[in-house]
Amino acid sequence: MHYVVGDIHNDAGRLNRMLERIGFKKNGENADHLYLLGDLFDRGGAAADPVGVYFTVLGLDASCTAVEGNHDRWLAAYIRSYYALSERKRKRQKPYPYESFELLRERLTDVDIQELAEWILLHMPLQAGLTLNGQRYLFAHAMTSPSQTEEDGYYLLGDLMTGEETYDDFLLKGTAGYISFCGHQHTGGFAPYPGAYCDEERPSVWRNAAENVYMMDCGCGFADGRLACFCLETGERFYV
Repeated sequence: MHYVVGDIHNDAGRLNRMLERIGFKKNGENADHLYLLGDLFDRGGAAADPVGVYFTVLGLDASCTAVEGNHDRWLAAYIRSYYALSERKRKRQKPYPYESFELLRERLTDVDIQELAEWILLHMPLQAGLTLNGQRYLFAHAMTSPSQTEEDGYYLLGDLMTGEETYDDFLLKGTAGYISFCGHQHTGGFAPYPGAYCDEERPSVWRNAAENVYMMDCGCGFADGRLACFCLETGERFYV
């Protein structure tokens, strides 16, 4: 089976419970594949565990495709800038706005932290695609693009979107020829757009009226949020 998971935001506990709930199979003849829609890091509250998220995803190896989110890029950029400074200048470096960096430093060596940053920047694509049973799918953090050029990165990551015509147009029409799965925006805010929630209990997965865009960020990383998962073969939704 192929599963799509929304924004995790440092919640390793929910991620691992989701893998247990769907009975994820990494190996074997009927091995599954997981698509993560970015923002693996930042937030998480009292349960924040960026190291746990990182190790879980690394452990899935080739059975997982994780696209890059804006929070992932922010964390990687901060790590790079921090370790580019001398020890003296690091003390005056402005703290990272989320606790992810300090939590990483509690459990990982400096080398390991820098390897995490390179993993984000070099091994997390802006967008991933899949053709399954004749249907073409795209997976990106904020919105999808048929071209995926570096210039598209601002939109795919979500740095340029909220309230912009381009994003509104995406939610209405999607990307022609594909079914798109994205996160980034909490689904609780999609009620004004033409579409519907897939499940009565909110926050849940939201689908546009054209039925070619699914938004998956159901607030994981917040105490009242949920981690969402969608099975491409069956259309079944799972929540933790």
